[in-house]
Amino acid sequence: MLVSTADGRRLAVEERGAPDGSPVFLLHGTPGSRVGPAPRPQVLYHLGVRLITFDRPGYGLSDRLKGRAIASIAADVAAIADALGIGRFAVVGRSGGAPHALACGALLPDRITKVAALVGLAPPKAEGLDWFEGMAPSNVREYTIGQGGIAPVAASLAAAVAQIRADPASKLRGLATENTATDRRTIADFGIRTMLLDNFSEALRASADGWVDDIVAFCSDWSFDPARITVPTLVWHGEQDVYAPVGHARWLGRRIPGAILRIDRGTAHFGALDVLPDVMLWLIREGRN
Repeated sequence: MLVSTADGRRLAVEERGAPDGSPVFLLHGTPGSRVGPAPRPQVLYHLGVRLITFDRPGYGLSDRLKGRAIASIAADVAAIADALGIGRFAVVGRSGGAPHALACGALLPDRITKVAALVGLAPPKAEGLDWFEGMAPSNVREYTIGQGGIAPVAASLAAAVAQIRADPASKLRGLATENTATDRRTIADFGIRTMLLDNFSEALRASADGWVDDIVAFCSDWSFDPARITVPTLVWHGEQDVYAPVGHARWLGRRIPGAILRIDRGTAHFGALDVLPDVMLWLIREGRN
């Protein structure tokens, strides 16, 4: 379905799981879309989760919001919740979706029940954090270019976007050169590979605008402080992550009041896919723990 925002944009939204279950928004990675990796429908039914996913502006079927900040997502999530008749809900973001989930936690405290940030980044000027330490060269290059704004990022991604459109599997082959052994095992699963390929294809079906705007937003002022988050928050990370190094999670764990920080020593970036069902259960359970 398409949901209209107050400024006239359209957002592509999809629901899965139990229609009468506890509402949970899942915010996709970068690049990503509403069809990105998620627990299977039967798992969601069993958990009692009504899962809502959507294309961030510029991805898939959603209209672009040029110059958006990370904080901009809160108004879009609220608009979707209003359109679906949902008052209060939980939010989880994976990878590129994690900072956006934290924005919801900070800016929608009266509507968010809990928030979870999985394998995400910290703000670019996080005090005391060496932002690039432990990060894969490809991401260092991407985020360094991102500091220059939209035009250089769009130019740097052009060839990769064309290749992914022609052959979505090329994105997975590119990741394989930097993936840890644990990430390679996760991606080897046929179901996960299929979801990732569908995800990349849908994300870039119309343009690379969403990807470009995500990168620039990560490298710019987020327009909110994670220290403002007052709702129960879980920060989960794989210690071997090279795309969003674990230092980012540790910084967020210290910055967010009362945050639960869980670091899995045996996993890396894509390990977040394996823990999603458990995270969903935490999100809909009463209490902080």
